Amino acid sequence: MSINPDLLEILRCPYCVSHATRQPGDDPGRLELYKDCWLIEPVLGRKYPIVDGIPVMLVEVGEKWMNTRPEDLPVPPPAE
Repeated sequence: MSINPDLLEILRCPYCVSHATRQPGDDPGRLELYKDCWLIEPVLGRKYPIVDGIPVMLVEVGEKWMNTRPEDLPVPPPAE
């Protein structure tokens, strides 16, 4: 199950846009859709699963997958 393109356009990595950890630039935290079930923040590498069509946008979940190569991410993602 993929994500609505309009939603993908507005979603950002919560870590990258938070006040204390805001990354530089005009539009930090943009996400890339990977295999229709993961959102990847390409600069720092957080990866957010899409479970049952809903992005799990919790920083701790994104950090859990930081050291996993995109090609090694489980498809479909496990329910957290």
